[in-house]
Amino acid sequence: MTTSALGQEPSVALRTEDFAVLAQARLDPAVWDFLSGGSGAERTLADNLRAFDAVRLRPRILTGTAEPDTGVDLFAHRWPVPFAIAPVACNRLLHPEGEVATVRGAGALGAVTIVPMLASRTLEDIRAAADAPLWLQLFWTRDRALMTELVERAESAGYGALVITSDMPVMARRLRDLRNRFVIEPEFGPVNLGSAGVQARGGEGESGVRAHAAKTFDPTATWRDLEWLRSTTRLPLIVKGVLTERDAELAVRHGAQGVVVSNHGGRQLDGAQASLTALREVTRALGGRVPVFVDGGVRRGVDVLVALAAGADAVLLGRAPMWGLAAAGGLGVREVLALILEELREAMRLCGAATTADLGPDLLSWSAP
Repeated sequence: MTTSALGQEPSVALRTEDFAVLAQARLDPAVWDFLSGGSGAERTLADNLRAFDAVRLRPRILTGTAEPDTGVDLFAHRWPVPFAIAPVACNRLLHPEGEVATVRGAGALGAVTIVPMLASRTLEDIRAAADAPLWLQLFWTRDRALMTELVERAESAGYGALVITSDMPVMARRLRDLRNRFVIEPEFGPVNLGSAGVQARGGEGESGVRAHAAKTFDPTATWRDLEWLRSTTRLPLIVKGVLTERDAELAVRHGAQGVVVSNHGGRQLDGAQASLTALREVTRALGGRVPVFVDGGVRRGVDVLVALAAGADAVLLGRAPMWGLAAAGGLGVREVLALILEELREAMRLCGAATTADLGPDLLSWSAP
């Protein structure tokens, strides 16, 4: 990818981090902070990266692996790639076409996009632009009728599953947003919520995003609410935000057909364990009963390989494709995903893995992050 002549930009993007440089150069600093920051002292944000850095690989040789198969089977469908785009709010903050550009870029590789409840394009417009499956992400909102309406719209538009983010009873203090008094203006905001999506700018040291979350999200949701949501739809229901064996078991017991091991990309409880660390506990507990996804700290194809070998059925990518979106719209999303896929294929060849099913825990050597 050739870039503009800004002095600090790479002439060719060879790593996902190169797209981050391009994205930061194009975005308002407050928007960049919203995308890249975490909560508190950002310890968990850093730990997500360190957890992958602490893993070493134990490759096999002379396996005759030429063209590895990167596909995975999930919910009776064959995914050509073992990753999907995680839900990231209000993509129009990053590019004028917003989620429409995101799904076009993902569709070029057949990758699933999990469309955020706080999307800045309508569910129907996003569906019309998509060439690959879409899932819908939901938060627990105080207005249950709003959740029901969104589920019905997703079903009518042909979305394939629901992902319920359950680790945000309240939005954690994200210091960058507080310092910036960050607010999402209506033209970039969550259009599928109607008037409930409008944010107000707070005072000094306040975040409009956090104030909106406090007004909109339901801190009293329990496992009974998951049973209620399960009763409203025939779509597969996946619980996002699981970090312990206990919650993984409860999620399945109360109707989840999949879980996402996630600490919200380090944006919620600061000090929570890294997602990759929690993944091993969760996969041992569930023993293959339902698909397990993981997000947080995935930047390279070898990270995807590590997550799959550690037990994940697929990986969700958040910041990296958003860097591509901010850098070059749908083309940037496609190039980021293509780069990660190329790195994954190379890593599979070098590890002697012909298929994703060949990726197991014997491939990994762990040390403390």
